[in-house]
Amino acid sequence: MRAIGVRSWGGPDALEVVELPEPTTGPGQVRIRVHAAAVNPTDTLLRAGAQAARFEGRQPPWIPGMDAAGVVEEVAPDVDRFSVGDRVVALLVPASPTGGAYAEQVVLPAASVVHQPEGATQAESSTLLMNALTARLALDAVALGAGETVLVTGAAGAFGGYAVGLAQADGLRVLADAKPEDVDLVRRLGADVVLPRGEGFAAAVREVAPEGVAAVLDGALFNEQALPLVRPGGGLAVVRGWDAPAPVGVTVHPVMVGQHATKTEKLERLREQASDGTLPLRVADVLPASRAAEAHRRLEAGGVRGRLVLDLTTFD
Repeated sequence: MRAIGVRSWGGPDALEVVELPEPTTGPGQVRIRVHAAAVNPTDTLLRAGAQAARFEGRQPPWIPGMDAAGVVEEVAPDVDRFSVGDRVVALLVPASPTGGAYAEQVVLPAASVVHQPEGATQAESSTLLMNALTARLALDAVALGAGETVLVTGAAGAFGGYAVGLAQADGLRVLADAKPEDVDLVRRLGADVVLPRGEGFAAAVREVAPEGVAAVLDGALFNEQALPLVRPGGGLAVVRGWDAPAPVGVTVHPVMVGQHATKTEKLERLREQASDGTLPLRVADVLPASRAAEAHRRLEAGGVRGRLVLDLTTFD
């Protein structure tokens, strides 16, 4: 089968079409014919070598991608949740033995697979699990009660958009940042208060929440700059493993989504919320798999709203 992988860490042009053996299922697994794979920032980090330690002792090519949508081709005898032909979405861990999503076929634990949201296309479906689960885990980590105030940074992005939607569904008051061109989008996503990003942002937050917010979900990677915005007793959820001393009474919560890839109940709930419109599925563009390097360049250049998606049925 064909896949998009890297044989040596590097820039977008390190991505290439590679040939791999067709995978077969083991106990508890399913095989999926991948139709679409979302392109996420973690994919660019893998390609560049930022996650090289996770692949120590494994031979290239290494296959990026955490989000796949497609059709079930094979089901292990001990799996009863799926049948051949089911349309599904899957959350993959590229550093695991089964590899990433940029492949014509993937094999992975059935626990990491759910049916596609109702009415969603393959491309739309592929944008859901990794970012939405990260947002869900961030909210779970800060553990706020209904009516409390949460600040979502990077609200126009994929993680941020899902964080806004899930926070609203949890009954929270949602503050969010936005560039001028993204204000309408962030309002549509459900933020109660949209604040301008840039100089004066911290003061604007304090004007709306004088004692600080109960928590920050930091999709914009503000990291230490977000700490002063959190009230004593509050929390900061970070999504890239950042960790540093926090002010007394403020807790930093690193969120590592790969550790929760088999939490089927959470994945099922996210699928339901995508089906009922709580979580809009946003596709920026769909490109043939062979143009993966272009997708990585566009993502790294910034400004993409919604997810870029690779079509794994087209390598032309």
